[in-house]
Amino acid sequence: MLGTIVNTACIVAGSILGSLLKKGLNEKVQNALFNALGLVTLALGARMCVVNLGKSEFPVLFIASMAIGALAGTWIDIAGRIDRAAEKHNVSRLVQGLTASCLLYCIGTLSIVGPVMSAVYGDNTYLFTNATLDFVSATVFAATYGIGMVWGALVLFCWQGSIYLLASVLNSAEVIPEALMVEISIVGGVLLLSSGLSILKIKDCRTMNMLPALLVPVIFFLIRSLFT
Repeated sequence: MLGTIVNTACIVAGSILGSLLKKGLNEKVQNALFNALGLVTLALGARMCVVNLGKSEFPVLFIASMAIGALAGTWIDIAGRIDRAAEKHNVSRLVQGLTASCLLYCIGTLSIVGPVMSAVYGDNTYLFTNATLDFVSATVFAATYGIGMVWGALVLFCWQGSIYLLASVLNSAEVIPEALMVEISIVGGVLLLSSGLSILKIKDCRTMNMLPALLVPVIFFLIRSLFT
């Protein structure tokens, strides 16, 4: 768990640093950071999609995942429930930032493979690399949205901790098949693109309603394993 603890600590440290920097930034500079953050999110999402689409064994799966996930999320009304809670407590902008940051922290090869490598081989290289990237991201997010972005650290800890525990119990490097990681990364890339559009105020795609899409590849591979 050392790698996950370090990764979590880096997000906390970055969030604190960013929130301190925010106090000395005027609105013009904050808007500039806001735009930069949106563009970076778009770039990372596009990269995840492009890199992994070429590796996909099921090139239509991400389309089905997004469609099914969006329908499920809209039916549950995830975004609506969160928006109503955010408006009640006047933290709607914070929720937008947390959505984008949590996707950046959790959906990626380093954040998924890292806990597995740590649990099975004791190798924290992936997680230490991810921690460095997340420190920079957390600083920028907090400078834009404030100290509330520190909650992203808890989400990351639960995410990586769950993967670590699962890998430890099964004690196998094949806990998460590479093909599944590819599909999750593609869907995650699309969700990041959606978040980027929202941050830049180009289009509110209701990204939260699409989060169930991340579960569709997992369910698909579980069903597929029953027949192979």
